[in-house]
Formats: sequence, C-alpha cells, structure tokens
Amino acid sequence: MRLILPYVLAATCIVSGPAMAIDPPAAPPADRPLSEFVTSVGKDGSITFRLFAPSAKAVSVVLGSRAPLEMTKAENGLWSVKTEALKPNLYEYYFNIDGFRSIDTGTNMPKPQRQVNTSLVLVPGSILDIRDVPHGELRLVTIPSKALKSQRQTYVYTPPGYSDISKPLPVLYLYHGFGDTVDSWVTQGRAPQMLDNLFAEKKMEPMIVVIPDTESDTPEATPENFPTADRRKTFYPANADAIDRELVEDLIPYMKTHYRVRDDADGRALVGLSQGGYQALVSGLTHLGTFGWIANFSGVSTTTVPNKGVEAALNTPEKINESLRNFTVTVGTQDQVTGKDIAGLKSTLDEKKIKYDYVEYKGLGHEMDVWRPSLEAFLQKVFKK
Repeated sequence: MRLILPYVLAATCIVSGPAMAIDPPAAPPADRPLSEFVTSVGKDGSITFRLFAPSAKAVSVVLGSRAPLEMTKAENGLWSVKTEALKPNLYEYYFNIDGFRSIDTGTNMPKPQRQVNTSLVLVPGSILDIRDVPHGELRLVTIPSKALKSQRQTYVYTPPGYSDISKPLPVLYLYHGFGDTVDSWVTQGRAPQMLDNLFAEKKMEPMIVVIPDTESDTPEATPENFPTADRRKTFYPANADAIDRELVEDLIPYMKTHYRVRDDADGRALVGLSQGGYQALVSGLTHLGTFGWIANFSGVSTTTVPNKGVEAALNTPEKINESLRNFTVTVGTQDQVTGKDIAGLKSTLDEKKIKYDYVEYKGLGHEMDVWRPSLEAFLQKVFKK
C-alpha cells in the first residue's frame, strides 16, 4: 500500500484539477435584429441564405440538385448568398461548412429524416401553401400494434366537416420513402395543405388519409442495421412483411373502430413513394379484396426485390383488372434510384395486359417534385365513381 498510494494520489490530483475554460461559440450581435442573420424568402421568390459562422473558412449552400452556391463572408462573420427569383415550391438545401454538411440552424424547418442533414424552405404561391380555406383535422395517434409488438405513431387526417356522425368515408393509406419518418408526408410532402386546398376547390372526394411510418423498426428490420449494398435483398423484404401485417392486423381494424369509414375495397386506397411504393405493391396486390386503388410513385418493385405474393398476383392479370379501380405508376425520367424498378414493373404490366395509368416527369429524378404532383393528381381521381 505504501508504494501504490502515492500513485493513486497523483492520479487523483490530475483528474480533479481545474478544467480548462472553453469559450462558447460566437453569437450574432445583440444590438442587431436576428432577421439580418437568418435565411429569408423575398417577395419576388428569391431566397437569401444566411449563416453566422465567424470561424468558418469556406461556406456554400446546396439547393436541391443544383451546383453549390458559394457564399461570401462579411466582416461581422455572416455568410450569405442570394438566388434568382424561384417558382413557388418547397425546396431542400444544406450548408457545406469547411467540408461539414449542416442543416440551417437559423430556421425551424428541418427535413424529417432518420438522420437529419437537410433543411426546407417554402417559396409561397402554390397548392403547398396554408390558404384561407376550411381546414381538416390532423391527429397524431398512438396505436398499440399487436403485429409489431410496439406502440406506433400514425397521422390521421379527417376532412373539413367530418364528425362521428358523418357518413362512412373512404380511406387512403399513404407511405413515405426510405430514410424518412412518419412526419415526411406531413412536413415535406405538405399533404395536409394539399388536401385542404383540393377539397376547397372541389377537386377531390371527401376522404380520410392515414399516414403511417413505413419503417417497422422490428429487431429483424431496423434500417441502420443493414449495409447499404445488401439493403434491398435483406431489409426490404423483412420490413415489407412486417408493415403488411401491421396494416392488415392493426391499422385497418383501428380505423374501423375509431372512425366512420367504408369497409369495401373500393373505399380503400394504398399509395407510397420509393420504399413506400414497394409497400403499396406488396400489400395492395396480395390483398386485392381489401384495396381497390393502388399508386406507386417512383417505387421499388419486384425487378430488384422479389416478392412471392406480388409475383403470384401478377400472374393473375384478369383478377387484378377486375379488382382494381385504378393502378397508377409514376416516375421521373432521370431517376437513378428506382428508374430500373419502374421500367421493369411497366414491362411486366404491359406483358400481362394489366391496366394502369403511367406518368413520367420529364427531367426529374428521385425527388419530391415528382411525388407531390403525383399525389396531387391521384387525389383528384381516387374514390370517384
């Protein structure tokens, strides 16, 4: 003990010594309004990107698929750049700060993602705006999922005028894509605004829209646990099976119990983008007596992710044509993510003589500028006689 004790005391002195003071990051000057230091949209539709980063050496902003916009630094440490007038839309962007990708910490609209690295900015003047019209009600409900053995959060949109004594309404189930969250169709897709505005213009039928989480997060199907190279052949099938069970065993029964909804196939639609498009195929085609409307926006297909249920259904084209009121497929012509999937699906549908609506968005890739217009168009035809 006599030999060891001095070393223990010495170590204790080192650990318990005074900590080095760390200066907090610089903040914008207190005598100036904060609006001078944060991103804003001009009346002409231009966007002025701003970032207060006095210590940064180089900052640029990446707006959508555009080339990076180099920002200039003022003496007060503010970086900024102004775009030309942009058309009304919801745009994605992020900052590159000395090689580090960052959201815009000066705004309140991050893109809903499992790993957040992008911000959103709205240039007003489109169907995505919050207009002075009657508004539906958007609820975030927590559903005990027996199929997944977990508590699951799901959005439910009911149209203006809906009440517990309303006549039964049709239901559209709307799935998001890979890497996104249950908030994606709400925040980035702007589905509630789109529904309110189309309803006010009498362009769509009254309906209830259910927006679930496309990720099951079960032990055997958690996205982050799969290498990117193996994701489609391993994660997608397991997750699609789990989400299908949740849909049939939990979501549809929940809606029948808690809302006045139709209980016929023509009164149910299944829609999804990308990974959610694959889910629409899997659940829609394997439950033809449950759903009468299916839409796949830039979705993964059995071209890259085989599914026995889907393939069996595709081999009964007469049954599909008889069961479905509408089968919609859309894609951007420059889609490098699921373009081959949609091409393969289209070829199969043509070969089997299965009826479907097909829409290409010229010059666009795997992006919301395909999926929001796809939803807008689909909402105007679904559930109509």
